[in-house]
Amino acid sequence: MKKTFPLQAEGKHPDRVLDRVKHEVRKYIKRERARPLPEGVDFWDFDCHFGLSEETAAPIHPAQLIACIDAAAREQATQVYVGLWAKHGVRTRRPASEPTGDDAAAPTAAPTDTGTGTTNAD
Repeated sequence: MKKTFPLQAEGKHPDRVLDRVKHEVRKYIKRERARPLPEGVDFWDFDCHFGLSEETAAPIHPAQLIACIDAAAREQATQVYVGLWAKHGVRTRRPASEPTGDDAAAPTAAPTDTGTGTTNAD
């Protein structure tokens, strides 16, 4: 999706125009995420660009998109450019945490007192 959205329309309240823009962006993301995933893909990820025009658009995280649209509307921008492209997302496993030097030197069990005057130090 590459689109320049006007934020001001003759005869329309600016809040309703802003709501329409945000709705269209959310609807596009929902539609793309509903597509079947190809083999070996875990989720749909998105490349996202935002700016006041296509020439000034900069990459942003998709979670920041709605906040950026709101900020542009608060600054009385007349239009915003949104570029959204779906891409394959593959989850990566976190590496297993290795014990640190302090954890490796600590004893696993402390000797216990059985109450008979002797300690159980297996």
